[in-house]
Amino acid sequence: MRLLLTGGLGFIGSAVVRAAAAEGWDVTVLDAAVLDAVVPASVPGSLPDGVTAVRGDAGDPAALERVLPGTDVVCHLAAKVGLELGIADAPAYVGANDLATAQLVAAMARHDVRGLVLASSMVVYGEGAYVHPADGRPVRPAPRRERDLAAGLFDPRDAHDGEVLLPALTTEDAPTDPRSVYALTKLAQEHLAAAWARSTGGTAIALRYHNVYGPGLPRDTPYAGVAALFASAVARGEAPLVFEDGRQRRSFVHVDDVAQATIAAIRAIAGSLVRVEGSLASVEGSLARGEGPRALLKASATPGPAIRVFNVGGPSVQTILDVAEAISAPAGIRPVVTGRYRAGDVRHITASSAAITAELGWRPRIGFADGMRSLAESLVSAGR
Repeated sequence: MRLLLTGGLGFIGSAVVRAAAAEGWDVTVLDAAVLDAVVPASVPGSLPDGVTAVRGDAGDPAALERVLPGTDVVCHLAAKVGLELGIADAPAYVGANDLATAQLVAAMARHDVRGLVLASSMVVYGEGAYVHPADGRPVRPAPRRERDLAAGLFDPRDAHDGEVLLPALTTEDAPTDPRSVYALTKLAQEHLAAAWARSTGGTAIALRYHNVYGPGLPRDTPYAGVAALFASAVARGEAPLVFEDGRQRRSFVHVDDVAQATIAAIRAIAGSLVRVEGSLASVEGSLARGEGPRALLKASATPGPAIRVFNVGGPSVQTILDVAEAISAPAGIRPVVTGRYRAGDVRHITASSAAITAELGWRPRIGFADGMRSLAESLVSAGR
């Protein structure tokens, strides 16, 4: 099976490349090697044996013409990531994420590539799911009020009776509410993938990664996530600064678990493709085993959504303060809960990964304590 992986030199991409090489697949990596998104150790010389690295942009038609012929499945990880610094960043995000994805799927159509796994993000949801404390019914929360935030009342309320709502796990059918240009571009990528699948009869899966962490986590950039920002503070000998009361809930998932979820999606798509000609003229038994690939194959032959979307979250729900404490404890530093807030920030967003477990057989294996320990050890070994 021939796999093209865009963004394969990045934090998540490097883990997926290692896992894909272990499957024995023929892997080509296309990566522009942009410095603010690349794991320092992830250079062509450090790639697994048999993996071909091509320097190029995922949105460059000429580069795509070089790498797409003969490809069975594309795993599209290349993206400009993180929260933009302002609306002035919008052209860069739309260009790197949406225009590049449009170029990619157009080139895939020209070369009859029939499978696509897209790296999406939990940011497409905006605020997470909530239930009413009185009867447990799902409730879409009202926007948090400035006066509540200023008073240290951070949890969303019911728009009708003002009751504080209880956070719940977010499923893939939850409404989307992207709150940043980056989030908007990730949702647009999903729609582009769906349009490609409808137009060509291809099979697409979008994986909504939740808060990914682990060794190699990018740091010291304006676009870093919260775990990376905490790690950067500790590396400088400073206390991590925690916004609000630190009780914001998230689903932190280790990068190695994310890689295995991505491999499960690639396997499922490869197992569903039966080409008249090419390297997947018959479905290999190793890819056809398991209910997940069979279910996807059945779904691809019947009317339904053009793209299947799955959450990829960790095995437990943790708070932002949990993360700050886990990262700073080995250095003997205590995080500082500031009470500061930003209007528009998401209070709680936690993943239900039940769908990907049921359909593709994936579940996270690395617990929060073990995963954070591996992150801390990687910081020490890197001399930070």
